[in-house]
Order: sequence, then C-alpha cells, then structure tokens
Amino acid sequence: MTDQNQNSAANSAQNIATTYDPSTIENKWYDLWEDRGYFKPAQNGNQPFTIMLPPPNVTGSLHMGHGFNNAIMDALTRYHRMQGHNTLWQPGTDHAGIATQTVVERQLGEQGITRHDLGREKLLEKIWEWKEKSGGTITRQIRRLGSSVDWSRERFTMDEGLSKAVIEVFVRLHDEGLIYRGKRLVNWDPKLQTALSDLEVDSSKEEQGSLWHFKYYFADESLKTSEGNNYLVVATTRPETLLGDTAVAVHPEDERYQHLIGQNIRLPITDRIVPIVADDYVEKDFGTGCVKITPAHDFNDYELGKRHNLPVINILSKDAEILGEFDWMEKAGTPVSKTVVAPEDYVGLERYAARKKLVAEAEAEGWLEKIEAYTLKAPRSERSGVVVEPLLSDQWYVKIQPLAEPAIEAVKNGEIKFVPEQYTNMYMAWMNNIQDWAISRQLWWGHRIPAWYDENGAIYVGRNEAEVREKYNLAADYYIYQEEDVLDTWFSSALWTFSTLDWTGDAQKDAENYFLKTFHSTDVLVTGFDIIFFWVARMIMMTLHFVKDENGKPQVPFKTVYVHGLVRDGEGQKMSKSKGNVLDPLDLVDGIDLETLVQKRTTGLMNPKDAPKIEKATRKEFPDGINAYGTDALRFTFCALANTGRDIKFDMKRVEGYRNFCNKIWNATRFVMMNVEGKEVAQTAQPELWELPEQWIISRLQKAEQAVKFGFETYRLDLVAQTIYDFIWNEYCDWYVELTKPVLNDENVSEARKAEVRRVLLSVMESALRLAHPLMPFLTEEIWQTLAPMIGRGGDTIMLAPYPVAEEAKINNQAEADMDWLQALIGAVRNIRGEMGLGNARLLPVLLQNISDAERTRIERIEPLFKALAKVESIEFLNLDQEPPLSSSSVVGQASVFVPMKGLIDPKAELARLQKDLDKVQKQHDQIAGKLANEGFVAKAPPAVVEGEKVKLAEFADQLAKIKANMEQIANL
Repeated sequence: MTDQNQNSAANSAQNIATTYDPSTIENKWYDLWEDRGYFKPAQNGNQPFTIMLPPPNVTGSLHMGHGFNNAIMDALTRYHRMQGHNTLWQPGTDHAGIATQTVVERQLGEQGITRHDLGREKLLEKIWEWKEKSGGTITRQIRRLGSSVDWSRERFTMDEGLSKAVIEVFVRLHDEGLIYRGKRLVNWDPKLQTALSDLEVDSSKEEQGSLWHFKYYFADESLKTSEGNNYLVVATTRPETLLGDTAVAVHPEDERYQHLIGQNIRLPITDRIVPIVADDYVEKDFGTGCVKITPAHDFNDYELGKRHNLPVINILSKDAEILGEFDWMEKAGTPVSKTVVAPEDYVGLERYAARKKLVAEAEAEGWLEKIEAYTLKAPRSERSGVVVEPLLSDQWYVKIQPLAEPAIEAVKNGEIKFVPEQYTNMYMAWMNNIQDWAISRQLWWGHRIPAWYDENGAIYVGRNEAEVREKYNLAADYYIYQEEDVLDTWFSSALWTFSTLDWTGDAQKDAENYFLKTFHSTDVLVTGFDIIFFWVARMIMMTLHFVKDENGKPQVPFKTVYVHGLVRDGEGQKMSKSKGNVLDPLDLVDGIDLETLVQKRTTGLMNPKDAPKIEKATRKEFPDGINAYGTDALRFTFCALANTGRDIKFDMKRVEGYRNFCNKIWNATRFVMMNVEGKEVAQTAQPELWELPEQWIISRLQKAEQAVKFGFETYRLDLVAQTIYDFIWNEYCDWYVELTKPVLNDENVSEARKAEVRRVLLSVMESALRLAHPLMPFLTEEIWQTLAPMIGRGGDTIMLAPYPVAEEAKINNQAEADMDWLQALIGAVRNIRGEMGLGNARLLPVLLQNISDAERTRIERIEPLFKALAKVESIEFLNLDQEPPLSSSSVVGQASVFVPMKGLIDPKAELARLQKDLDKVQKQHDQIAGKLANEGFVAKAPPAVVEGEKVKLAEFADQLAKIKANMEQIANL
C-alpha cells in the first residue's frame, strides 16, 4: 500500500460525516457535475444513446409523475454513460398554449384587464415576460432531482429553430393535401373560447344531475306505441339540446318500436318533423330504449348522424348561448350550410337558462313526463372548470390515414417496440380507428397558423406572407390577412425528437448536422400510457414522414417506448388537487411542516368548499408534516416501484425504508473504512488468499451485476433496485462485513490475508457504489470520492467510471452453496436462542445429527465462522441412534440442530412463561371450539367459514400439545 493510500485510509472515516445528511451533499455535487460538463455527450465516436425528455409545461411545477419518469430516464442515462456510450439526454419545455395563456389572462383579470383590451401583440409580450420570470421553475426542480440532462441543449417549443420546423411541417403537409380546413365537431370551452384536445377534458368526476323524460308526439296522430301511447318518451341529461334534435333512435331489434322505424315525430317547441331511425348504438335496456339524436352537440350522435345522413343543426354560439339562426348542415360531415330560425324567445339565452325555460315550458304544456336524480360525469375543461360543449366549428385538420399507415407498419415490423408489450395492442387499436386530427386552437399564444385569407375567404398557405404572395401570384397591394388561430400544442410536440436536434427540412443541411445524424433515431421514449395516442403515435407519424437517414429511409423517432404506469396515492386514487392527495416530490426530498403542507393543498382550489375536508385529511395523514428523505431515497423508491403494471401506488413507508437504506450504506462504509484505516490494504487481487466469505461475496457480486444488467436491458428498474438493495443490505452489510470481523480481529491470521480481506471489503463496496449510482447518484458520488482512491481507482467522478461488468470466472456455485448452508445453520441457532430467551453474549453448545460426510467436511471448513457469528461454544456430532438430551431444536435440510437446555435456562421461570402461553392458546382454542359446538353457527355460516374455523381449532390444538410437551420436559430438568 502506498503512503498516499495509507494517508487516504487514515483520513477516510473523518472525510465522511458521522451521519448521512443528503441536504449537505446534493446541491454541491449537482453544481459540480453541471459546471464540469459531465452531462454533455462525449462526442467520442462510441455508440450513441439518446433520450428526449418529454417536455413539461413551462407553466408547470414538478409533480410525482415528473419525479417518477425523471428517475427512470436518469437511471437509464447514467447507466449508458457509465458504459462509455456517447450519451445525450436532451431537456426542454412545452409552451403549453392554453395553460400558459390562461395563467397570464388570470393575472390580467385581477387587474380588470382582458386580452382584448391589450390586443394580440401586447398580450404575447406579457406572456413572454411571464415565461422569462417564472418559466424556469420546473427546470430548477428537475435539477433538484439530480437529472443529468444536457442543459446546454435545452429547448423550448417556441424557440426560433423549433418554430421554423413547425411552419415547415405545416406548409409541406398542406401542399401534399394532408392539411385542410373543415367544419367538424370539437370540444369547445365556452369560457376560454377555444377548442380543446381530449386530454384537456376531464370526465372522471361524478356529479349529481338529473334525467329529464320528455314526450315526443308522432307526426301521424294515428300511430301508437305497443303501450297505446301516441308519443315516445326520451330521456336526456341536456334538455336544451332538444332544439337541435334531428332524429329519435331505437334499437333495430327492439320489438316495442320496430313498427315505428321510418316514421316521424314532431319535435316539441320547434314543431320540426324528425324521423325515427334504428341503430345498434341504442341500448334497449337503458331508460325507455328511445334516444334523442343531436348530431351537432354530441360526438356519438354525430357519428350516428353520419350513418343515417341526418342534418346537423348547431344551436349554440361560441359563448354557449342560443343562436338567433341555427347553423344547419344538410348532412353530417358535409360542408353545405343553411339556416334554421331559432324560437324567438330562446334567442340569446345562456345554455342553462335555456334549459330552465324549456323544462318549465314542457311541464306547463304537459310533455314532461318525469324528472329523475341522475349521477353523471360531466366533461369539464381542466383549465377553466366549465362544462365543455361539443360544438360544430371551422377548424384546421390533418388528414391522418396516410400518415398512420407507415406508423402502424413500423410497430408491426419491430422497428419500434413497446415495453411492456401489451401497449402494442393499445397503440394498434387507436391507430386502426384513427380520425382526422383537429390541430387549430382559438388562442393567441402558440404557433400561429401560416395561412392567409382574402376578402372572399380564399385560403393561401406559405412560410410567410412574402412567400404566399409569390407562391399564389398575389399583387403587393392585394389584401390578405393571417389566420388568427394557433396550432395545437401537440402539433409542435409531435416534432420533438427531430426539431430539438435542429432539423431544417433541407436535406444537405440536415446531413451535415452532427447532432441530428448522430443522435436520431433516439433510443427510448419514457412516457405514461395516457398519452400514447396524443403524443407517441403523432411523433411516430410525423417523424417517419419527415426524417430520412443517409440512404433516404424514413427514420423512427425512437426504437423503444417504455410505458410506465401513473403514480397514485397509497389507496390507489389518482392524485389531484381537488382530492387533496397531491404530493410534491420536493416536499419529500426537503421535508415540509404540517401547516405549510395544509396551506399548499388548500390554496387555489377550484371549489373552496373542499378546503375543510382536505385540511382534515392532510392533518390525519401527516400529523407531523413530511420528513426530509433526500433525493436518493425518493429516486430509489420510484425505481423500486417501476414495475410493468399500469398503476403505481405510492407508499410513504417505502420512502422511509429506502432512506434507511441510504443510512445503511453510509454507516456500513464508515464502519469499513474505520476498520481499515492505518492498516495494510492489498492493491491487487490475491484469490489464493480467499476463503469462503471472499469466494462467496465475489460470486454474489457477479450474480448481482448480471441481474442488474438484465433489469436495465428489459426496463425492469424494479428488479434493478431490488437486486442492489438485497446485495448491499442483506449480503454485503449483514453477512460479509460480519464474516470479516473474526478474521481481522484474529492475531493468528496472516497480515497478507488481512490485507486481502480489507481489499475485498473496499473493492466490493466500490463496485456496489458504481452499481447503485444510476439510481442513487449523490450518496454514491460522495462515498466513492473517499473510498475509491483507497484501492487505487482514480477518476474525477463516479458518473464517468466504468459500470461493473460480471466476470463468469468469478462465479463460485460451491462457495454459494456452502454459504447458504452456513447461513441456514447460523439462522437455526439464532432462532433457538430467541425462542429460549437467551442473550446474545452467551456461548451455546450445539449438537448436530443426521449429518452426511460431505456436510461434516463442509462444517469443518466453516467451523470458525459458524462459531464466531452464531456465538457457539462447541460442536458435537450425534449418531442417528443417539437420543439427544432435553434440547431446543431446529432443522437445516436433513440435519437436526440441538441446543441442550440444561444449564442454559431457569426451569421455574421458563415454566411460568410457558404457562402464560398455554393459558392464552387454551382460551383461543376454547372460543373456537364453543363456536363450532353451536349448531346455529354451523348451520347458518358459509361452509368455507366453518371449514376455516376447524382449521384454526386444529392449529391451536397442535400448539397446546407442543407447549405441554415442552413443559413436561422442562419439569424433568
């Protein structure tokens, strides 16, 4: 050992604090890693590995889902970086059109200002100002999680380069006939005045509503139902949409109404004649089996209307008020518009005021049959909270089928794999039933659609106005104006893997772009199952269409889609602010007091009336607030939960347990270094000096390394975490460290062997630190910096040290079998010691019976270790025909282990203890016996319950027999 390493060993324990305090090390190491550029690609020509961070909303703050997928992505990135790969994990944020504009408009509203007061340009200035001030919150939080992203390449979906890519893609798709403008049904937010994607609509919450039953009279007064009525009864939760009904539907096999199919009814109030149609969509057993059809205000009705060529009558304005003239289309899906005059006294009424008036009129005129209480899930805007209105609206669409076909084929042929594989079916189901994509939003914040109109409504599309005039041969003074709408945020996000790598669409420039040609296609996308359609599928479609390799072959955006579940609370409930069960991952990292947590959970609720309930639940769940667990414990928890299931129940006890694991590693390292400081440590391996403990722990290390590699390669980070936990805690700390104590403390052991044992102690821990680093970066770096030099391993940081690789030659199955037997033998003696109530200090005599010759030889090899760890005074072998003295016993395989009681226990005290046990078990036995003797119980209880009670009775009877036998033996001592 060199003088330098001796000094390092001598100072090792002092270099590591007495107790593990994550807060003192985490910021220090992250700043150093980032400042030194360790997160950047090596650009060394090695195999690339690329992950794109799914861009969180620039408005957002970190939630548990972010924490979960960041832990997974960082573990994968650090693993590949340590393998020497040319690694890029590229970060960025999404401009989040509706979310961001809503935040700024709300702030302006507090000052009494609307966006229309400011105008488009001034509002955008305000939003950019807000983004610069507050938009970096989530990136600071991502740093706090230890995410090793290359911040030098951070991207924003409205950066200049990304915006150019968005315009380029839009123009090309339009020129190819794949983007068009048309009138379709969309989710409409009457408050925010924009179309919404399905993901921005929350239909998960049950609400109390009503089901109104109305009489619709036949146009032909001679018609009767099978009950003799001259009307049909239809039930609806939205009476106001009656004004836009264009049919009543029944099931074609419903015998009650088959004779009425093709007949007409007269619509109340409007007096409009509409047909009775038959469709499988109708449920015969729901309500009366008759359904009103309003194609302009229900997505299912719209599809039914297309099947039956029904007119589409839009009765609502964008403010959700009754129109003066209804916008009327001849058939569902046709662009031909006409008008239908609205009932005069309904014009301008807000939709719920119109509902109230219509119900009152129905009741007064006698065509309201009844009103029932009804629980429903109203579709509400996630941003404004108002009920979303299906609305017929002019929007821009992507013709999706031509883009979908290559995207389906890429998954079919294995170019893209889903993990777990079950999500392939979900993807295929969506893609095979895909509809054209509405990409326009009625907002000002976002990528403004590069389309212009003239006064006649003609549409011109180009990259800018100058190009439009040249492309369409328009004079400089010909009046045109740009489209007001912006693109759906998912449109720019669909280009994420290549737009962030500076794709231009110019083949020559893109071929010379180092980052694009090196890091695309990316290796893996880590995402939740809820956006497979919204984001994953659209990225696949867009990338295949626009990105080509050097041979002109379309590129996929990623080779693997790792789909993780959603993080839910410990009860399996979705975390939401309205439920008050949201956890902020940084609160788990840094801790938070109860009062601050209560305030955090009850501030800004959509319904302030929920605050008392949420406060009560919070105080009950966290009476002392939340402790500071540190980043490593939280990250390890996330990885340990990363199974292939759909939902992840987050358990605070797991975080606490892994915080203890961090402490275990810290304390074990300090103990090891304190026991080797100032002592000789072998600098090269000397296997000839290894005995069973070294052979075993080195073998187990290889097995752990194999299992961890398998876990990373199959995206089973839960197996990675479990393997690391079991190896470090159970095998290294609980066994190997203990097995070295007798050796290091024995004066008869050679200094050369002791030096080698110290080397193994340190080198195995050093390997374990590198093994655990992708999951626990801060703790492992802090310890590695002190420990690694003691065995001659250099390097500036553990994150660039080589990842451990298993060596088959070091696997020793015989040593593992011997060690398993030793552990079982020690466990048997420890159990006996515990059952007899003997202290750990007393040395015990042990008798062994039914031992084979091979096992006798094995025991001779492990005898010193067995005696030291089990605190055994002597070992004696009994022949099969020998009767052991009165003993407490256990079994290890075929062998019997005895510890004689004589001289070890106080018979009087032991009998008293056993009598208490006997009384307790006898009482339990008698209670069940009495229950089974009760004929009423046996006759009325389910057979399985009765059988279960009989099993319990037999178990208690067996326990009684054993206790009595023990008492009889002890009485004879």
